Amino acid sequence: MWKDSRLMQGRGRTMNGATNISNSAKLKYSHLNSIVKEYSFIFVFLALCILLSILVPTFLLPQNLLNVLIQISINALLAIGMTFVIISGGIDLSVGSVAALAGIVVTALLKQYPSSTPMMYVIIIFSVLAVGIVCGGISGLAIAKLNVEPFIATLAMLSIARGFAFVYTQSKPIFGLPPAFSWIGQGYVGPIPVIVLIMIFCLVIAHIVLSKTCFGRYIYAIGSNEEVAKLCGINVARVKLIIYVISGVLSALGGVALASRLATGQPAAASGYELNAIAAVVLGGTSLSGGKGSIGKTIIGIMTIGVINNGLSLLQISSYWQSITMGLIIMIAVILDKINTRKKA
Repeated sequence: MWKDSRLMQGRGRTMNGATNISNSAKLKYSHLNSIVKEYSFIFVFLALCILLSILVPTFLLPQNLLNVLIQISINALLAIGMTFVIISGGIDLSVGSVAALAGIVVTALLKQYPSSTPMMYVIIIFSVLAVGIVCGGISGLAIAKLNVEPFIATLAMLSIARGFAFVYTQSKPIFGLPPAFSWIGQGYVGPIPVIVLIMIFCLVIAHIVLSKTCFGRYIYAIGSNEEVAKLCGINVARVKLIIYVISGVLSALGGVALASRLATGQPAAASGYELNAIAAVVLGGTSLSGGKGSIGKTIIGIMTIGVINNGLSLLQISSYWQSITMGLIIMIAVILDKINTRKKA
């Protein structure tokens, strides 16, 4: 009996040890799986860069990489504002039209009141703030105070802003701008383009606001659960209004930069840019249901889209395929987001 008892105890210890090892292995696998899911977009970006460097040897040339940064700069400005909006659980379809309207306003003022360089920058700042605050403010008030769905409110602003741009210009571009205006979109500070420096500055400020301030925490709280955020004492309406004003101002800044780069005011400029901005944000891992995301992830999303477009151009593939690719990216990103949301639920 004594021997049988000792034997049973030994077997019990062995089984407990095996169970502990099994549980430890499961925990390690779960941790590894979560890391892969969390940073999968980075792996995709790196794999894409490796593939393109093999297919197109010129892809990794410094000049081409600089071109990619220039190409993504406008989209990055729009995507920063879109990141704020989507984390809060909303959507902003008006960013492209607001950018076009800002480009028209600044070029029209510069055409009407040609003056010294300091005055030119006053006009630019006024245009960015005026168009951004008005357009973003109207959308924000409709959403925050009148409870209009973000999709509907910003879709209406998309039509309004684009319509004003076409009505004012009578569908004609604005030419004859001061040469100094082109410096923003075409100039350099040392080896770095001015527009890239503007993009980096805005990305850094946005990252600090989202990750280091109370306002940033309020945005995440509203996106996670708006009702709980209200119960916690957060002024949800005011925060939402500010979010859409931020998106409007950044869109206007992108529009002015685009007008400077083109050296004209085009009423049809930035058409479809809202899709590029949304694609960059969701591809980076920001959840369309809100409460999740970061500027760092948006940067990877922006870079991925820029690399895809640049790669397709280097491979001499039709620009129409770029539109198809963008649509597929949005669809796949949304599907993956829905799958992850259901698993967590």
